[in-house]
Amino acid sequence: MCELFGWSSAAPERPERYLRAFRARGGATADHVDGWGLAYLVHGAFRVEKEPEPAAASARFAALTGSVASALIVGHVRKADFPPVRALANTHPFVHHCCGATWVFAHNGLVPGAVQSSKSVAPPVCRADGDTDSEHAFCLVLEALAGCHAQGSGLQGAACVDTLAAAARTIGAFGKFNFLLSDSERLYAYCHDRLHALETVRPAQRSIVIATQPLSGEAWRSFEPGELRVYRAGSLVARASGDIALSERASKGLSVTFPLTSLPEQDLHRPH
Repeated sequence: MCELFGWSSAAPERPERYLRAFRARGGATADHVDGWGLAYLVHGAFRVEKEPEPAAASARFAALTGSVASALIVGHVRKADFPPVRALANTHPFVHHCCGATWVFAHNGLVPGAVQSSKSVAPPVCRADGDTDSEHAFCLVLEALAGCHAQGSGLQGAACVDTLAAAARTIGAFGKFNFLLSDSERLYAYCHDRLHALETVRPAQRSIVIATQPLSGEAWRSFEPGELRVYRAGSLVARASGDIALSERASKGLSVTFPLTSLPEQDLHRPH
């Protein structure tokens, strides 16, 4: 399928070592050869670079691995499944606007049922520009967050962390749904079945790197299945595991209805 890369730090840094290893996953050390993308924060706004070409063969990606200095990065190398077509519009990360913020999103897995569910929402918070199940799932995530935000909970409140975790579990019923999401301040990481993190703590500096597969011989730690983590400036600020949200603020949960249509029976048994 695909692989994910996430980075959050207290100040802009060059995670060159990890980006080089991640680039290699796009055709050298793994077969994710159908596209690559990096969204990285520059002066408070995301800059997105991507190509529907193998990452390991991309001179553009090679140059970025040594030059990108950022406090927040979302990356992706693609192995095309749905649809099995190389195209810039189908290359992650995707970008959409919601709730007063610009969001970027990258996904590992397969959730074909999300396409029809996203198309059935009216009026939609966002419309997919490409054909992937991933981008349609992204729009469903934003639908859930927009509903929570409209109730005055604030996107970082424990209630909206719960809402995002519940949306992830619901969309995950369509297949497999590991993802990274960011609003340019926070990095949201959800593990359906496979995600790893490596935390570094130094004087006056913290950082976290997240990847589908460990990118070095260091002591990476795996997420729990169904776990959602929220990082800001390299520190864990909120977490949801199972049905409980734990955050730096004590808050009561909020009941939210998530707008998904019924899961088609054929998708329940689709191999992934």
